[in-house]
Amino acid sequence: MRVLLWNLRDFAPGKHRVTDDAPYGGGQGMVMKVEPIVAAIEAVCQSLDRPWRVLLSPQGRQLDQGTLMRLATHEDVVLVCGRYEGVDERVRAFVDEELSVGDYVLSGGEIPAMVIIDAVTRLAPGALGNAASATDESFMSGLLEHPQYTRPEDFRGMRVPDILLSGDHGAIAAWRRREALRRTFERRPDLVARATLADEDRNIAAALGWRHPLPEQ
Repeated sequence: MRVLLWNLRDFAPGKHRVTDDAPYGGGQGMVMKVEPIVAAIEAVCQSLDRPWRVLLSPQGRQLDQGTLMRLATHEDVVLVCGRYEGVDERVRAFVDEELSVGDYVLSGGEIPAMVIIDAVTRLAPGALGNAASATDESFMSGLLEHPQYTRPEDFRGMRVPDILLSGDHGAIAAWRRREALRRTFERRPDLVARATLADEDRNIAAALGWRHPLPEQ
């Protein structure tokens, strides 16, 4: 996997290489001009085989693990970073989708681009020392990850749960699933509605006191 960078100013016409201008109709801030962005997209895509073009914007669909897994299937992904008040609306005709990293506003798309690069890189074969690390994490199964512990067994009176020291792998797996469900119910109940739950998960949910409708199988 490789990451390449392009400077929009290199594609802007004129002596001063201007990439932004005041918005038509008035208003605060500056808007990224359509010409340099589209020129950059077209120049970059010329040397690639059907790249997937993504505009990073707070107006886009919110990024999630499923989207990252889909992006990882593309041979080439072009990330278009906005700036200032946003981009000229006509830029959207030259991208395949628009993504946001959350319901907040950043100064530009560079940090969201770094988030996507890091998250997609983790999914690439050989990127992690243990291939299972990429699948046994929060959001991969639709739930938050179970609690993790390492040495020492006792830190200031806070002990590692006995089950994790038992060597009983079946019991440990069951404990981890139960704790993942518990943690998701408590911290991100919105995820439960989209998670894939087995019959045993539903039994655990009932035992944990979950009273809201669960997703259909």
